Amino acid sequence: MSDKPWSGRFSEPTDAFVEAFTASIDFDQRLAQQDIAGSKAHARMLGRQGILSDDDVSAILSGLDAVAAEIEAGKFPYSVALEDIHMNIEARLTERIGDAGKRLHTGRSRNDQVATDLRLFVREQIDAILGELARFREGLANAAEHEADTVMPGFTHLQAAQPVTLGHHLLAYFEMADRDAERLRDARKRVNKLPLGSGALAGTTYAIDREWVAAELGFDGVTENSLDAVSDRDFAVETVLACALVMAHLSRLSEELVLWASPQFGFVTLPEAFCTGSSIMPQKMNPDVPELVRGKTGRVNGGLIQLLTLIKAQPLAYNKDMQEDKEPLFDALDTVRGSLKVMADMVPGITFHREAMRTAAAAGFATATDLADYLVRQGVPFREAHEVVGGAVQAAIDRGCDLADLDLVTLQGFSGAIGEDVYDVLTLDGSVAARDHVGGTAPDQVRGAARRARKRLGGGS
Repeated sequence: MSDKPWSGRFSEPTDAFVEAFTASIDFDQRLAQQDIAGSKAHARMLGRQGILSDDDVSAILSGLDAVAAEIEAGKFPYSVALEDIHMNIEARLTERIGDAGKRLHTGRSRNDQVATDLRLFVREQIDAILGELARFREGLANAAEHEADTVMPGFTHLQAAQPVTLGHHLLAYFEMADRDAERLRDARKRVNKLPLGSGALAGTTYAIDREWVAAELGFDGVTENSLDAVSDRDFAVETVLACALVMAHLSRLSEELVLWASPQFGFVTLPEAFCTGSSIMPQKMNPDVPELVRGKTGRVNGGLIQLLTLIKAQPLAYNKDMQEDKEPLFDALDTVRGSLKVMADMVPGITFHREAMRTAAAAGFATATDLADYLVRQGVPFREAHEVVGGAVQAAIDRGCDLADLDLVTLQGFSGAIGEDVYDVLTLDGSVAARDHVGGTAPDQVRGAARRARKRLGGGS
């Protein structure tokens, strides 16, 4: 029992299965770097406050550096009996430097220690995800400007609705990803508060300096309530919620790329390095990357539900349940970071087939709304114009042609307000060019929006 930090109260050893069942070292060893950083700041603060001697602080700092080197080299002797990364590091430190290592835990608890480690970890992961989001958005903005004149069908209900430009379509995903980045930056503000010093739940009797530790570790400030600080995981929930929205947006784009890469659409060819083949059908080039991103969205959604369920009925303050926060959190962060990386890498290599997109836009009566708008400008009430265009579309269907292929006499048979200039609005290029306002699909507007998008990226991730 001597290897347990709480063994003094107990007279019997822990059941072997219980020991393994309750241990978290298999997954929380990912927090080693953060645990050591937090411990070093805590030790320095204890020295500054006269709680530990200079010799003890010096021994602790050098000992922690040695432990960190062992971990980095893959030589650290992890022990399930020591339960978690915190006690593993402390025990190894004490082996190396003796009693000074036992003094490191003065003025803190594993409860505020793990809360600090987790916040440090989540903060670093958010920063890394923001970096990948920036690369992804940059690729979208560059492709959008390059494809500002490329006409494609815009869809509602997956039916051709109105012609748009491909650049405009891609910038829609830029806007989604931009809001994702905004949400993550906002969540980071609430992550970046220091809980260390809260103790087990009520604070500590030692004359600690929490503000100094916060500054040392790069936190914006300290938590205000010790009970909340050690039992709060809503910062993790909020971060995973933001990640779930990132994945939802990536999944939408992935779905479109899967459809567009099929022969039935033929809108894109994905770079071969991001596809795989079939073991039996030699002609296949499967869009595995977008399919997997689409599928991995469920992992992050599942992690979000796990975390929400975990916290929903816990009384204050810390409970062992909270050990279950790490695996869904780690998995969600890993999944979104990897998904963003692979999408950011893939987007610049996509080949867009402009003629196929244009042909599809021309085949779906996509300028029907433009004809209705034309009639309204001629003084026809919109509801009447809507009825007129519906009749014209049916005539085009019966003849197997597009609206622009109907002769003027036929069109005027539906409304005497139609003149020869009607064909100006029935062309695809005329249709997209007419949406010449901020937020519209006109090529000049798309180029301007792409430039503004890159400027927003230049102002920060």
